[in-house]
Amino acid sequence: MVASEAQGGSILVQTSPYPHVVEDEPDGPSIQVRLVTTDPAAYADFYSVWSNPILWFVQHGLYGRALSPVITQAEHDAFDNGYAAVNRVYADAVVDEVRARGGKVLVLLQDYHFYLVAERVRELCPDVVLTHFIHIPWPSPDEWRVLPAGIRERLLQGLLGSDVVGFHTRRYARHFVLCAQELLGLEVDLDNLLVHVGDRIVRARYYPISVDTGALEATLGTEEVAGHVAMLRYGFLDGDRRLILRVDRTDPSKNVVRGFLAFGTLLDQHPELVGKVSFLALLQPSRTDVPEYADYIALIGAVVAEINARHTKDGQQPIDLRMVEDFALAVAAYSICDVIMVNALADGMNLVTKEVAVVNRRGGVLALSETAGAYEELGEYAVALHPFDVQQMADALYEALTMPLEERQRRLSAAAEQVRTHDVGRWLSDQLDDLSQLAGYL
Repeated sequence: MVASEAQGGSILVQTSPYPHVVEDEPDGPSIQVRLVTTDPAAYADFYSVWSNPILWFVQHGLYGRALSPVITQAEHDAFDNGYAAVNRVYADAVVDEVRARGGKVLVLLQDYHFYLVAERVRELCPDVVLTHFIHIPWPSPDEWRVLPAGIRERLLQGLLGSDVVGFHTRRYARHFVLCAQELLGLEVDLDNLLVHVGDRIVRARYYPISVDTGALEATLGTEEVAGHVAMLRYGFLDGDRRLILRVDRTDPSKNVVRGFLAFGTLLDQHPELVGKVSFLALLQPSRTDVPEYADYIALIGAVVAEINARHTKDGQQPIDLRMVEDFALAVAAYSICDVIMVNALADGMNLVTKEVAVVNRRGGVLALSETAGAYEELGEYAVALHPFDVQQMADALYEALTMPLEERQRRLSAAAEQVRTHDVGRWLSDQLDDLSQLAGYL
């Protein structure tokens, strides 16, 4: 048996003022959480073989293809006995909940771990309304050809059990429709992002996720953040010094190494900035059990050490690298940075740019990768970064650092307005409004 429900079946979680389990009647907003436990071996294949790294690497374009991936019988077995098996257990749990509510309900599935769930739920509960939102990029059909045909077809057919498949950007939604056409041979309407599946029509839609602007503003106003701001100002902004910031996980898709190489090139080509510009990097170690991630962390450290050795002046290192996960510290840094650097190779959205737009009080410039999902919304207010071009990124950083204050403030104000009028509440309400029209009963 792959999985079984935890004893008791579910827990009640009150979501305010912070998530916590309650045993009696809640005195605030709450949600019933059904618990499903999985066999460790099945879960390892589900998560640590297929979800990460395989699907993550495919969808972020991280495989070099010359040497990776290498799909062997072990990966085929891991798909069947791990990814597919765990998806089936979660699908059956969803089916139980749907049937308990009469069969005609709305189910919202999330992300790349559960691509096979919708098809089974629809098979057993044909009246259900299913939407599956994917939070990471969806690449073009050719990227999916690195996977065995049978597996990629099962993934696509699983998703097409949904009524709506949601993405952050139109580009990702269009890629999904093209995959249905080119990899499955289905009839599609590319202009309207529709896929014909038998007598059903599956809709691809795009809803750019955002941030809770009120919660961000509240965090900015706390004493903890104020203390961090004071220390950061003292450490980085005395006199006419400037601060470049990045806040990221140490995921290869975040392109941290090339970002530092671009900063090193900036200092090489503009020696007058040495000692005048610092780069604060707040990085959170990610998936260190995956060899590619562990190797990437080591490479980050080596590149930073080399640049610091080359450009340290009067005892002051240009890069301050901190492996830390501290949201209050991040918000403090957001509020006072001159430039935020986001140079991801691929990113479903990237909320760091949106967070900075809301809380920055220094006319901060968004230096934003053209391949991040956020670029569709905020690109016109940002300095564009081409994530593979170190020289272009160095030039873009120089443009950002030398941009007139009035222009910096104009762009930041416009970006902040875009985020405030398209916050996370709107992200959800837009989806529910569309589903209401589709279902006719919500």
